[in-house]
Amino acid sequence: MKNRMIETTAVAGALGAEVSGVDLSQPLSDRALAEIRQAYADHQVLFFRGQSLEPEQQIAFCRQLGPLLRVPYVEPLADHPDIIAVLKEADEQNISTFGGTWHTDFSFLEKPPSATVLYALEVPPFGGDTLWASMYAAYDALSHGIKATLDGLAAIHTGAPHGASHAPPTNMAVTRSIKLTRGDPSADRETEHPVVRVHPDTGRKALYINPVYVRRFAGMSEAESRPLLEYLANHATRPEFTCRFTWRAGSMAVWDNRCTQHLAINDYDGARRLLHRVTVAGERPVGPA
Repeated sequence: MKNRMIETTAVAGALGAEVSGVDLSQPLSDRALAEIRQAYADHQVLFFRGQSLEPEQQIAFCRQLGPLLRVPYVEPLADHPDIIAVLKEADEQNISTFGGTWHTDFSFLEKPPSATVLYALEVPPFGGDTLWASMYAAYDALSHGIKATLDGLAAIHTGAPHGASHAPPTNMAVTRSIKLTRGDPSADRETEHPVVRVHPDTGRKALYINPVYVRRFAGMSEAESRPLLEYLANHATRPEFTCRFTWRAGSMAVWDNRCTQHLAINDYDGARRLLHRVTVAGERPVGPA
């Protein structure tokens, strides 16, 4: 489109686009914000290169996207409680990292986040990429029969990594750089969400399950649910549904948690990686009528 304030370049067929022509350290005009919102709806995850942001500027940009959410069970920066430092130190090796399994952020909340905004301050000389998968594409590729089944199902989500009932093994080596709550019974609280979520802005259907927080289907046992959940987990992250982003210092990613999953690749042992994460509040998921 001519006379646009921003330029978008798709990075993969299913989702993802790089955005240029905008300085996120400055307040956005109504027109620029509208164009970014449209690109966000079209591509599900947006990437901005060459930004230079202080924490206050990142927060100010995120507030233009919606109210902020301070997520539970993760300790934020002491002087900026809306920011989580996603950090792995160079001497942390052979550990489980934050975000290292395909997931949708905090889907166990009654009103899960709508968006996550991640800004890179320090990146390793190699590795540390992030993958995203389109849950629109995953749903669209299913057969009519399985769609009809899933449209009527709900799933039970819990904060398993932070709770007691489904906590990771106590001997699992995990990052010490991000302060995570473990073994908190409040994280075991069960929340029911539709398996197929209708996006409130686009009206499109997306799969809304992930292997980190979904325990079972409503009305079924975990054993009964497992075969279909495992199939959907594998299906949802097929390579053709994904895009991949290589971070550089000053890069920012903004993604829609309502229609994506993501995975941080832990392949940079021996190097330091630091990003600042801000979360935008969302609404309770709604399924098909």
